Amino acid sequence: MDHLWTPWRYAYVTGAEKKMPKRGVPEALAAWPGDTGCVLCNMLAAVDYAIEHGMAREEAEAHTHILERGKTCFMVLNAYPYNGGHLMVVPYLHEASLAALPIAAAEELMRQTRRAERVLRAVYKPDGLNLGLNLGESAGAGVAEHLHLHAVPRWSGDNNFMSVLAETRILPEMLDESWRRLREALAVDAVEASPKS
Repeated sequence: MDHLWTPWRYAYVTGAEKKMPKRGVPEALAAWPGDTGCVLCNMLAAVDYAIEHGMAREEAEAHTHILERGKTCFMVLNAYPYNGGHLMVVPYLHEASLAALPIAAAEELMRQTRRAERVLRAVYKPDGLNLGLNLGESAGAGVAEHLHLHAVPRWSGDNNFMSVLAETRILPEMLDESWRRLREALAVDAVEASPKS
């Protein structure tokens, strides 16, 4: 019998991740003294703190797998991906509702999602993509209090017997490699300008 080891998912699978202080803050950024109670807000605050205290921006963002920052939103790899390349577009504003986001943030959310689609297609060559929001815990949101849009590359047959029978995903690429490849692709993808009003 073969064994698949996925130790990085242990805290998520057991629910221990939700009980940990400073959720979203990797050990390398643990010097940040705060805790917002939100995994996404913690991640950003810890990165900013590290940068303010001398860590190079790229190094700090690599620790949390932040791919890119915009004016009102950022793009980050999902720490518990459905498939390789699974990323999220996240507003900086801690808000659970799309309707409550300021228009500028909602517009940038869509512009960054368009970029996510382009780079995921270029890097992973998927057969399709799932792009979507899960608003509320009952809708499937793992972080219901902070809106985020998922972009998931999909391939015909990617939902194999392991997912169905063993509730296990097989991911052929480590997050650090996904981060490197997508960050390189974003560096050469043109940023869409906001339309003039």
